[in-house]
Amino acid sequence: MSIQHDKLLSVIIPSYNEQDMINTTFHTVKRIMDEAAIPFEIIFVDDGSKDLTYSNIFHLSKEYSEVKGLSFSRNFGKESAIFAGLNEAKGACCVIMDCDLQHPPRTIVEMYRLWEEGYEVVEGIKASRGRENPLHSVCANGFYAIISKLTDIDMTNASDFKLLDRQAIDALLEMPERAPFFRALSSWIGFKTTSIPFEVQERTVGTSKWSLYSLIKYAIRNITSFSGAPMQIVTGLGGIMLLFSLVLGIQSLYRYFSGTALEGFTTVILLQLFIGSALMFSLGVIGHYISRIYDEIKRRPKYIISKRCGD
Repeated sequence: MSIQHDKLLSVIIPSYNEQDMINTTFHTVKRIMDEAAIPFEIIFVDDGSKDLTYSNIFHLSKEYSEVKGLSFSRNFGKESAIFAGLNEAKGACCVIMDCDLQHPPRTIVEMYRLWEEGYEVVEGIKASRGRENPLHSVCANGFYAIISKLTDIDMTNASDFKLLDRQAIDALLEMPERAPFFRALSSWIGFKTTSIPFEVQERTVGTSKWSLYSLIKYAIRNITSFSGAPMQIVTGLGGIMLLFSLVLGIQSLYRYFSGTALEGFTTVILLQLFIGSALMFSLGVIGHYISRIYDEIKRRPKYIISKRCGD
């Protein structure tokens, strides 16, 4: 059967230690795409898995022409896996979804129909987060509230589950930054955009690969890669210390000239602790951004592909 490339949908699936889900995910997506008569390819991106994830992808690619596989030389992270998939995609549009099927594949059909109507970016918006650790939910909501405030892009219920037109894909691939934040950049580029709600599904196999530590690290990395606003914390702390200095300076001068000079040993110690903490925190923020600049100017690749399979 010949494929119309102007209608081809590329489904990009980052995969890390998902050996038990590869076959299930492929056959689920294939069944739904075939029922909807949507020509498609699936690009599994193995993000340096330590199990049989790539082996399962390889065997699928030998049996099904729709399957393509990439394997990283090590774990480079989900953002790198997404951009590797975008770079390999041949479709007129593409969808990014998770391998664990928490992004419902049937929603892809609705996204594709909206794309056929002329939309260039179709965002999947979480109607609910499903059953999730309460602490995880609080941290996630806090992160999205902060990033929404800093970027002026509403990311309250945003996800990586979205469809992009070829024009939007090319715009993302032209960006030279080494640490891209796909979820924000895909909104920042603009184009004709709409959204579609979806219910986060429960995992049928395995557990989430995200720990609280990795989520915090992910949040800090992406906030600083997309916004320079945290640098303004340094300015804010400087303003607060200046205000304290003015108030305490006026108080000290008044006490001095009125003959009731303040002993102030406790005040001095507290000021030293406050100023020292503020300075160290400020240096940490500045140092983090200098580190990001250092990473950018080295211009190392976002990822290294060690193996590939499929047509």
